[in-house]
Amino acid sequence: MKRIRLFLYALLLVCPALFAAAPSLTLPGDSLYQLPLALQDQQGRQFDLASMRGRPVIVSMFYTACSAACPLTIDTIDQIRHALNVPDHAAPSVLLVSIDPAHDDVVNLAAVAKAHQLDPAHWRLTRTTAGDTMAFAATLGVAYRQRTNADFSHNAVIALLDENGRIVARTSVIGKVDPAFVSAVRERVVRY
Repeated sequence: MKRIRLFLYALLLVCPALFAAAPSLTLPGDSLYQLPLALQDQQGRQFDLASMRGRPVIVSMFYTACSAACPLTIDTIDQIRHALNVPDHAAPSVLLVSIDPAHDDVVNLAAVAKAHQLDPAHWRLTRTTAGDTMAFAATLGVAYRQRTNADFSHNAVIALLDENGRIVARTSVIGKVDPAFVSAVRERVVRY
């Protein structure tokens, strides 16, 4: 009986410590990871946006049939990662979400990744549902409109999410590296 009582007292002492740690598990209100976004990447892997929590992530939107701004956006993000002058494993991961989930299946996503020689360990080209695409675009500040069956009008936004999914830097510069954005990314990367 005495052992049971000691066990219960010990449990009472440990439980508050466990619950005190719980607030660190909660996300900030402005976190993109609050969005219940289910994604599928170029390798067919299903995952939730919130699973990227814990490290900075560069995010943008694109579509695979784009022949102008999207390839330029991908190249710009690649230049940003190289401008950091850190080993590839230390650079932030990249998440690209398609604005055309109806056409951007795993095969098309993989073809773009291969054409740009994007390492799937660091680059995730993804699709989600049409409704979730609109919600994510609105949160990120991407405006898009379908003009024809395979053509979209859209702006380019490259954003940096901190480890908790908050947008901490953003640029619309594509085709060249935005020094202020690189500086913001570098500041986050050195913390990890």
